[in-house]
Amino acid sequence: MRETLAMAATRTRTRSFVASAAVGLIAAGCSSTTGDGGRPAGGASTTITSITDGDTLRAGEDRIRLIQIDTPETEAGAECYGEEATRALEELVPPGSRVRLVPDRGLDNVDQYGRLLRYVWRGEQLVQLELIRRGAAAPFFYRGERGTYARKLLRAARRAQRERRGAWGACPDAELDPGRGWNTGPDRRRR
Repeated sequence: MRETLAMAATRTRTRSFVASAAVGLIAAGCSSTTGDGGRPAGGASTTITSITDGDTLRAGEDRIRLIQIDTPETEAGAECYGEEATRALEELVPPGSRVRLVPDRGLDNVDQYGRLLRYVWRGEQLVQLELIRRGAAAPFFYRGERGTYARKLLRAARRAQRERRGAWGACPDAELDPGRGWNTGPDRRRR
């Protein structure tokens, strides 16, 4: 039987609980990220097999939802800039790309649809942050819960909005409300 990333994550979490607790007690106050608040240690390396939309992708059998962001919808009720957001994600992590999937300890591990909730790193680049910088995504803090990179994501979104990048320039109805998800308005070009 092929082990999915979700199964591997559960197995790894169980095995490393005692070791993590010991390390945590010894290194209390230390961050799990590099000294500059950049790329965290750990995570599962995988290969992207397909892009579903601007904030969801696949790695083999696993569906991954990019945590802490939202992009415009592309299906029923398509929203302004949805297709462009999907293309932006395809540019950043095209199928065949090697990435690291990193959970946020303070947030849910899996969403209501069974998708893994992860930060996606390609090399030194946090994909969520780059999507926001391009105006292809906005921060989304489900249940108001702010993760490790919430402040960076918000700063990048405010700057993209101010500079009218991506959807901020293309969608007159776009609103920044991280607690509600990103509403860019209807895609009037599809009529």
